[in-house]
Amino acid sequence: MTKKGADRDMEGQAAQKGDLTRGPVMRTMLAFAVPMILGNLLQQCYNVADTLIVGQFLGPNALAAVGSSYTLMTFLTSILLGLSMGSGAVFSIRFGQKDEDGLKEGIWTSFWLIAALTVVLNIISYLAMDWIIWLLQVPGGEVEQMMREYLSAIFAGITATFLYNYFASLLRAVGNSVAPLIFLAASAFLNIALDLWFVVGFRWGVAGAAWATVISQYVSGVGLALYGWLHFSALRPQKKHRRIRWKSVQEIGSFSLLTCLQQSVMNFGILMVQGRVNSFGPTVMAAFAATVKIDSFAYMPVQDFGNAFSTFIAQNYGAGCRERLRAGLKGAVAVSMIFSAAVSVLVWIFARPLMLLFVEPHETEIIAEGVRYLHIEGAFYCGIGCLFLLYGLYRAIGRPFMSVVLTVLSLGTRVVLAYVLSEIPALGVTGIWWSVPIGWALADFVGLVCLTFAKGRELFLSAKDPYATIGRKKK
Repeated sequence: MTKKGADRDMEGQAAQKGDLTRGPVMRTMLAFAVPMILGNLLQQCYNVADTLIVGQFLGPNALAAVGSSYTLMTFLTSILLGLSMGSGAVFSIRFGQKDEDGLKEGIWTSFWLIAALTVVLNIISYLAMDWIIWLLQVPGGEVEQMMREYLSAIFAGITATFLYNYFASLLRAVGNSVAPLIFLAASAFLNIALDLWFVVGFRWGVAGAAWATVISQYVSGVGLALYGWLHFSALRPQKKHRRIRWKSVQEIGSFSLLTCLQQSVMNFGILMVQGRVNSFGPTVMAAFAATVKIDSFAYMPVQDFGNAFSTFIAQNYGAGCRERLRAGLKGAVAVSMIFSAAVSVLVWIFARPLMLLFVEPHETEIIAEGVRYLHIEGAFYCGIGCLFLLYGLYRAIGRPFMSVVLTVLSLGTRVVLAYVLSEIPALGVTGIWWSVPIGWALADFVGLVCLTFAKGRELFLSAKDPYATIGRKKK
């Protein structure tokens, strides 16, 4: 067999293994989604391990500093994650269409474009550190000093974040969600061990927690990149694919930049809310730092399920499997709503024990504020569950701009209300907490109206090729 024939055979095997256009609809979707959910729950362990250890061993000021840094890093990571997810949507479409050349050319183009943007982002992060700290309204003194120390180290892991998210998106696009989970699991356990060693053993303070995270990130990022290169040779761009054509740039950019914009707007809005939270002082900052981690674990599964749903829709839409699309949509809504409701009940009941994981029992004010937050926001996780499905659906059917619109509505409402309601004496900081579910509800309403009565439903049910505008390979 020739080398070309061997490559095609390997690609055929990879396609069969990761093909989401075959098999029972919900079983196929869930089998693909569960490793993604587990993987991103482990990813949260990076910052949660920092928060737990910092809160228990370094005190509330350190917890406030690391918590604010976490919000910032989530924003920076969202840029790279959005670019990678957008590229992954194109990869899924090409994979469903069995367009091997288009897939490989897209891999080559997107990798170098996102790598270049990663370098620029890393440089800007270091140069703008003073401005960032000012923007977040971080209280002066010990909290500001600790945050500066933490950021100086954690920014070194931005390149590792790019490597992991890019190759995770690529492998998931072709149906492999297990490999990213394995590498992330190893990295998460390493992070916890290094946290204890650096913070408790060496007494390196918040910088030790940051370097533990950075080292762990490089283990997962570089490891997954090497794994993808060695074990998925059928996805390696060949010489004829190693070019950057303007048409390919437009195609990747139409998805990646809009998905990046969506993710960035989402987390920039949260960053703005963080600034308002910081203006209420270290106690509220510490409570928010803890509750954000609890939130991440609570609704991360439905966020990842929405991403898995998006890949399922993209592959089946590219392959023209309309019946599987309708069945997948109905099943995904049911699973997401049931899970979100169950998590809301659990978070409401166990709000105080969850806060005690992050702060000492004698920190009664921090615990009380955190419980208040969880009782308000935690009751409405169905709202964010629905929103994640809408994000994934619009991205998969070639309309990522709608995801941006919904994000702007959700986060724009949240930011405006956070500042307006918190100025009302009777509400104060509680107004910030209420702004979250209100923003979710507005975006859900608009997204569902557009899908039901406007072009979204027509596109979803139409027999017309939805990807003709992004250069589908003609037969």
